[in-house]
Amino acid sequence: MRFDILTLHTELCSSPLEHSILGRAQEKGLIQVGLNDIRDHGRGNYRQCDDEPYGGGSGMVLRVDVLDAAIGALRRPDSRVVLLDAAGAPFRQATAQRFSELPHLVLVCGHYEGVDHRVAEHLVDEVVSLGDFVLTGGELPALMIIDAVARLLPEVLGCAHSKVEESFQEGLLEYPQYTRPREHRGWEVPEVLLSGHHAEIQAWRRDQARARTRRLRPDLLVEDKG
Repeated sequence: MRFDILTLHTELCSSPLEHSILGRAQEKGLIQVGLNDIRDHGRGNYRQCDDEPYGGGSGMVLRVDVLDAAIGALRRPDSRVVLLDAAGAPFRQATAQRFSELPHLVLVCGHYEGVDHRVAEHLVDEVVSLGDFVLTGGELPALMIIDAVARLLPEVLGCAHSKVEESFQEGLLEYPQYTRPREHRGWEVPEVLLSGHHAEIQAWRRDQARARTRRLRPDLLVEDKG
């Protein structure tokens, strides 16, 4: 799978992509990630990419003509182009799963005051948000999306079962995990995990996952959605 990030700050994205799972996935040829500078398509001698908003207001807005050229240089017949914007649809595990089935994902990073609305209306396939908060740009969300999507691809994770049992895959938070030491400062590992009875352990984990979800994220439980 190939990812392309369209950004004004390629250097902000480069380091996280070189390490850990994402770095190894690229070394193995399991994913490709392109960092593309929007300024390459800027206007005039100064490669201007933004301008003052029509109607007045503070800040600068990324230009539609610049992003049209930048997206056009990357889009393929099999591409999915996504604008990262606080006003977009929430990014969920189901979104990551859907993206992982694509051959090419283009992530457009907004910056400054915002992006000319015609980009969302005419140039991208969808608009996505990572949450109800505002960031200075879309670079960090783009990296988070790549991480969430890449780990769902075959062979990217070392353990094939890891992505099946983790949080959100079945609509629940993951069950609590423990390792050595068995006791620390009086805090004991649950006895069932030491029993060796796999059926009992699985039943305990299912119960704990549901209880943890009910306590921390009741909105994820279908029965609580009315």
